[in-house]
Amino acid sequence: MYTSKPSSSQTDLNSLDHKLLQNFQKEFPLSARPFLDIAQQLNVEESTVIERYQQLSEQGIISRIGPVFNPHKVGASTLAAMAIDEKKLEQTANFISKLNEVNHNYQREHEYNLWFVVTAETEEKLQQVFIEIESFTGLQVMQLPMIKSFHIDLGFAL
Repeated sequence: MYTSKPSSSQTDLNSLDHKLLQNFQKEFPLSARPFLDIAQQLNVEESTVIERYQQLSEQGIISRIGPVFNPHKVGASTLAAMAIDEKKLEQTANFISKLNEVNHNYQREHEYNLWFVVTAETEEKLQQVFIEIESFTGLQVMQLPMIKSFHIDLGFAL
């Protein structure tokens, strides 16, 4: 699970929200009914878990729930960066965040101020995503394929 942006106020999160975000980033159940498994662990109803995740998504606190695979083990992936005019940065970031193939994106203080990771089933599909982004923005995407891998802990402590 990835957070798309830090919550503006962690006091907005109730105890259940905090557990849903903190406890299942790395240990999300792999089963036919993972939300039921989570509900049983937290002693709540399955529908409550689903509703809370939906609300956290609508609030922009999480952007997706899904697996993260080691690069080049399944499919294709690459880091990418773009130099976006500040006036168009939020619109562009929102567009990119909505693409299923984008794991996360973030702003940096640099000429290339929007960075994101794209994953796809094939290299051809990966390139289609870049074409879609470039068509929407009218700007070129700088692709930065991985040369050497490093383990990065993608958990976010609340």
